[in-house]
Amino acid sequence: MAFTGQVLRTPRAAAIAGMLFSALLLTSFWLLRSSVPSDPLEPGAWLETDSGRVGLALNLVPFAGIAFLWFIGVLRDRLGVLEDRFFATVFLGSGLLFLGMLFVAAALIGGILMAFAGQAELPVASPAFRLVRAATYGIVNIYMIKMAGVFMISTSTVAIYTAIAPRWMAILGYALAALLLFGSYYVGWSFVVFPLWVLVLSTYILFDNMRAPPQSTQA
Repeated sequence: MAFTGQVLRTPRAAAIAGMLFSALLLTSFWLLRSSVPSDPLEPGAWLETDSGRVGLALNLVPFAGIAFLWFIGVLRDRLGVLEDRFFATVFLGSGLLFLGMLFVAAALIGGILMAFAGQAELPVASPAFRLVRAATYGIVNIYMIKMAGVFMISTSTVAIYTAIAPRWMAILGYALAALLLFGSYYVGWSFVVFPLWVLVLSTYILFDNMRAPPQSTQA
């Protein structure tokens, strides 16, 4: 018996995973950016006033990462034999690098929260605090955001050659990826375009799957 249910379930699973990732990461990013100043050399006053919001944001990150990993897996499964080895390597590699750096940055911020919880005064003059704060800023705003751009470029290229998404969506992915690669230093909230683009792609996949005619199971 040939099971066609997997063909129907995989796109919907990708869409749901992408939507969950977008919602969780956007919420986490909003909580962090509204609590922690963008200046990597700021003294750390947010540790006293907004540590609860930052802790909530960090607790959402692992679930966003799981959803993103699921999104990558089921998207590759949808490509199947159409997947090109070169772009598959860039697609998977950039996605995993983005995910790894997201977890590292969250762990560094969590370390700051744990260290601050054990002392009464703000670590304004602490070299360790300044080092970790600057390292987190570099990981997120230099390396992680660039990997997000590479992921968007590779996914858009695969979308054009395999027609898993409309061409306009791939072109939009190229344009937003260029913003992340070259304009993220000048636009403070530019990182939100990545989860928003994943949300647009996931929404299209979901509705495209719902419009597809049902396939009957063949013996």
